[in-house]
Amino acid sequence: MIMPESWRTAVITLSDKGYAGLRMDESGPLIKEIMEGAGYDVVSTDLLPDEQGMIENRLKEICDREEADLILTTGGTGFSERDCTPEATLAVAQKNAPGIAEAMRYASLQITPRAMLSRGVSVIRGRTLIINLPGSPKAVKENLEYILNSLSHGLEILTGTAGECAEEDMKKS
Repeated sequence: MIMPESWRTAVITLSDKGYAGLRMDESGPLIKEIMEGAGYDVVSTDLLPDEQGMIENRLKEICDREEADLILTTGGTGFSERDCTPEATLAVAQKNAPGIAEAMRYASLQITPRAMLSRGVSVIRGRTLIINLPGSPKAVKENLEYILNSLSHGLEILTGTAGECAEEDMKKS
């Protein structure tokens, strides 16, 4: 079984103001800190503007070159006119993985009713899982803490390194 230390993770922050140097990116570095603390290997970090074509190109590049097993994006998931992270993510998807985004919204709804306004998605391209996180550091931390324990198993399944879930469940009974 592959241990979490081997999961290569890319972090992409989507922010027009951050890209222009008008706002400090706090969410990207926080994701890096949380993931490294959990034993993941953060192999790249990017700060891009809310430009769908640029986002799609970077997502495809990371996935198609097999640079990372997991891509975590932050920002661009709201209702503003420039928010296009979910659309860019869906445009490069080969499979939908809705349970992750649904779980994050569910967990966030326990904290704030505004969580229903998140449009983040989770998808698969090739052997890479892509998850859209909110843009605020507080929401990033809450969402990652909620899904982190299940991510490694999902990545094991995606990369073909997981044992049979049914066999493991039978051994436990």
